[in-house]
Amino acid sequence: MEQKEFEKDKIFRFEEEVNYADGAIVSKNVLKKDTGNISLFAFDKGEGLSEHTAPFDAVVQIVDGKAEITVGGKKHLLGKGDSIIMPANIPHALKAVERYKMLLTMIKEPK
Repeated sequence: MEQKEFEKDKIFRFEEEVNYADGAIVSKNVLKKDTGNISLFAFDKGEGLSEHTAPFDAVVQIVDGKAEITVGGKKHLLGKGDSIIMPANIPHALKAVERYKMLLTMIKEPK
């Protein structure tokens, strides 16, 4: 049975919890709740997510490599240790300048 979330009460390092795959994007849930999600991603060089919007704020934290993240038409180059907030309902896109891993935290507002 596949585990849907990371094991609790266990020390881990984000950069070691997801592996790169050639020509692909790999994702893994850290926590998945009604109030929001924390997900870990590994993007191969050149891979990305095309421009889209989300109905809630999201924080991206780069844990390895380099990414180009566009928010509201403005491009940002992020490297290991950098973070950015992608506001709700603002178009954003992500592209791997080189292989990178990111932690994505999405906070949902109550309905």
